[in-house]
Amino acid sequence: MDLQAQIQLLKENAPQDGITPQLITAIAPALQTLAQRLAHKQYFIIQSMDEEWVVTTLSNRTNPELEKRVVYAYPTLQDAIKSQYRRDNPQLTAKPIGVIHVLFQLTAMEPVDSIVFFETSGVSGDTIEIPRFELQLLIQQVMAPYPNSSVPPDIA
Repeated sequence: MDLQAQIQLLKENAPQDGITPQLITAIAPALQTLAQRLAHKQYFIIQSMDEEWVVTTLSNRTNPELEKRVVYAYPTLQDAIKSQYRRDNPQLTAKPIGVIHVLFQLTAMEPVDSIVFFETSGVSGDTIEIPRFELQLLIQQVMAPYPNSSVPPDIA
């Protein structure tokens, strides 16, 4: 599904409260800008049976007190299944999610610092990391023409 269709689907599935679909339309350019840097239109996200995304805490090797929390996004189901997290816990599932939806969810995932997108199947070193702060900065830029509008933190 192309990016425009994913944005339209996001708007259709949003609460029809008169605000959320308009906010999605307003922030869509920020979501598209980031999505266009990525190789795939959908990624597989490892989830619990309750559909909670698996979050990984990474520590800095030289300064272990520095940590960040990431969600991994895999290009294929096979890559997700082969991941360490899925092998260690076979009750986890991997579901395909459109890249626009993945980025949209990042807006509201307060404890998550980044999404790490694996770009090439079978190649663990070929990744693109999208930090939440970068997405927030882009959203602020596209919302600048609307000074009385703000994106609520729980929009996703």
